[in-house]
Order: sequence, then C-alpha cells, then structure tokens
Amino acid sequence: MNITVAVDCMGGDHGPRVTVPAALEFQGRHQGVDVVLVGVRDAIEAELGKLRAAPGARLRVHPASEVVAMDEPPVQALRYKKNSSMRVAVNLVKAGEAHACVSAGNTGALMAISRFVLKTLPGIDRPAIATLLPNMAGGFTYVLDLGANVDCTPEQLMQFGVMGAMLVAALEHRERPSVGLLNIGVEDIKGNDTVKQAAELLRASGLNFAGNVEGDDIYKGTTDVVVCDGFVGNVLLKASEGVITMMVGFLRQEFTRNPWRMLVAWLASPVRTALRARMDPGRYNGASLLGLRGIVIKSHGSADAFAFGRALERALEEVSNDVPQRIARRMAELQPRAALAVRAAHL
Repeated sequence: MNITVAVDCMGGDHGPRVTVPAALEFQGRHQGVDVVLVGVRDAIEAELGKLRAAPGARLRVHPASEVVAMDEPPVQALRYKKNSSMRVAVNLVKAGEAHACVSAGNTGALMAISRFVLKTLPGIDRPAIATLLPNMAGGFTYVLDLGANVDCTPEQLMQFGVMGAMLVAALEHRERPSVGLLNIGVEDIKGNDTVKQAAELLRASGLNFAGNVEGDDIYKGTTDVVVCDGFVGNVLLKASEGVITMMVGFLRQEFTRNPWRMLVAWLASPVRTALRARMDPGRYNGASLLGLRGIVIKSHGSADAFAFGRALERALEEVSNDVPQRIARRMAELQPRAALAVRAAHL
C-alpha cells in the first residue's frame, strides 16, 4: 500500500509557489507515495498549471477555503478556522486518509490543532517539537522540546527523553540511543529542582541516560538525544541560527575586503560551497511534533522548495519506521517503572 502525505499548501511565507513544486519533486523521487495537496483550489491548480502537472491517481487536490496567518493566535485558528488548509490536512491524518501531514504554517496553531484533533499517545502529557542538529562527530543530535512547552514538569521532561530516544531508534536504527538532559553543568548538583527531579526519573526510566549535558555538547555529539524545556530549546535553536548567519556574513565581509582577498575567495570557492552546504539549515528542515496519535511535521516558515522537500522526506521516514507506535509501545513498557520513579522522586 502506498504511503499518503497530506501537504498544507497554504502555510509558510511562500505558500503554493514553494509547497506545490516541492511536493511534486518529492513524489517524483518516491514511486510508492501519494500526495494530497490541501488548500485553496484555484491557487493550487494555478501552480500545477505553471509546472504542467495535473491531479491523477497519486496526486489529488483537497480544497480548503481558509488560511491560517503566520501571526494568527493559535486559539483563534483552532476555534474559528475549521476549514483552514492546516486543519483539513491534520483531519486527513485523523480520518486515516493520510499517514502524515506536513505544514510550514504557524507553529503555535499547528501544535494546537494537531493536539486537539489527533490527541496525545497514552502516557504522554504534552507533545514536543523535536529536530536534529549537525554535530562534530559527523552525525546528528536530536533536540526536544524546541518551543511547544515553555514550562515543563519533571515527568514531562522524562517523557521527552522517551520520545526522543524512540525517534532516534527508528530513524537511525540504534538499539539504545543515549539521552542527555540539558543543564548549566554536568554535575548532579547543578540545575533547578525540576531538572534535578527529571534526571532522577530519567535514570530510573531504563533509557540509556548519560546524565547532564551542556549546550556545547549538542554540537560535540556527546549524546544522541538532548532533552530540555521549550523555552530553553527555542532560545538554543534561534541562537544557533543567528550564529550561523553571523559567521556567513563575517566570511563574506572578509573575503570581499580587497582584491587580494577576493582572489583567495575564488580559489577557496569549493571549500566555501561545501561548508555552506553543511551549514545550510534547509538540509535539516522538518521538525517532528512527537507524542501525537499521528505524524505531523513542521517545516520552517521561510523554507524554499529544497528545504520543504526535506520536511516531506522526514514525514516519509517517520511513517516508514512507525515512530508513533514505537513511542506508544515504549511508554506502555515504562508505565509501571515510571510510576514508581515518580513516587520516589516526590518522597
């Protein structure tokens, strides 16, 4: 049976002029994938016409009359835009007509709608946003939460550890991925009470818990998964993006400072091209909304066709590797042990 991906074509800064070409290119790479383009029919069909493509057995257009704005309050989108492209795409996952949904739209609205429509898996209090970041070990570090939950309990941080570990186990095929807890120091005495209690729960969870890690450990590749609350995670992500932008800007300034440096820049162009490719955020686009009874992938709002295509690939990987089912099974196994650990942590 083919895998079906629902695409919110209206989300993001660019809408159908990015999402439609990306979806067609993605489908062209995967013969076993069906795509549902969700959004304003006229806008989608206009883009299909430009690309000389048409709906067919594996590609269909599902109309939605409303669009969630990028700055729209999540509650408003949830309550008053029930026929938005975002809501309709998530509904297709709920109805079993699609295996996954991908959207570049408003993050808060996507999380609110997905949680309301799909609900959370047993044992999961709140969904979390997870993404991967490149590290110096030649691989990736998976980090969560990146903004869905500003305030977290120790139990929720432990659940994030489980979800992150199952994501890595599924996508990277590692039996026992290591999990670290982001803190202001590696010593057990560091951190606030919430982080200290979360560490105790993670130690008792049966996960391969490596203890506390610091911010630079993410890029060193010290652990496969790094757990933090959404406030810290979002600041970490935005700061990382800012540093990359700054470094690229500095390099451009130095290489264009005089003719001699411009010649050096030309000679070093293969290195610069390779470095830019390794640091390109588009290569790592596609954040997972973990903990839901379905697969939802959030693309960066400013993503181009290449970056949005990476988010579509992420959705396909999660469907192919049964990520929600893995999380649900692991949480069921941990329920008795987690309950004992929670009671012990509160004594």
